[in-house]
Amino acid sequence: MTNNSFPYRLYLVISEEACAGKNFLSVAEEAIKGGVDIIQLREKNASNEEFLDKALRLKEVISRYNVPLIINDNLFVAKQVEAFGIHVGNNDVNPTEIRKTWTACKSLGYSIEYLEQLYNEQTYTADYLGISPVFKTDTKTDTVTAWGLDGIRQIRSITQKPLVAIGNVSAINTRDIIEAGADCVAVVSAICAAENPQKAALVLRKEIEKASVRASSHH
Repeated sequence: MTNNSFPYRLYLVISEEACAGKNFLSVAEEAIKGGVDIIQLREKNASNEEFLDKALRLKEVISRYNVPLIINDNLFVAKQVEAFGIHVGNNDVNPTEIRKTWTACKSLGYSIEYLEQLYNEQTYTADYLGISPVFKTDTKTDTVTAWGLDGIRQIRSITQKPLVAIGNVSAINTRDIIEAGADCVAVVSAICAAENPQKAALVLRKEIEKASVRASSHH
């Protein structure tokens, strides 16, 4: 089932750092050619100016392919660059606040780190939910627990919102993640650190399609 409000299946979270010396703009472009259909820019340590500059350059590249830009955590940059949306976690500016101050936001993502969050106002306000992390990962050190596939199933049984799974996602577990109920998989290093980002994206995309075929044949 594709969720009409959130039709994306392969979500790239990119930062200059994650690209390990490669040009992040070319990594993004290669990834799109391989099948990435939505991109989030995450720059944890950049100043607002640096972040904005990167966001503008990235938006210019990806909008040629009609790929939406999501900004991680930074409402100032998201508004300035007229991004498609923003993604926030527990300790960031909350979704209800964003709705009030940025009415043009087309997609608001919120990370779910524990089950109680599914019942709060922030979750109701968000357009899609990040399941973070699905599996243990080095990129996120401050998280509580890894959800695992059972966690995805559990969240899926509680909410109708589109679910984006992130955290050590690879070609090996993508199919299981989609079959457990995620609508979309998000990757960082699986593409950013790959020798060939386009090929890496293509492989992930194929796994997503396989899972979707299986899922639709069950209904």
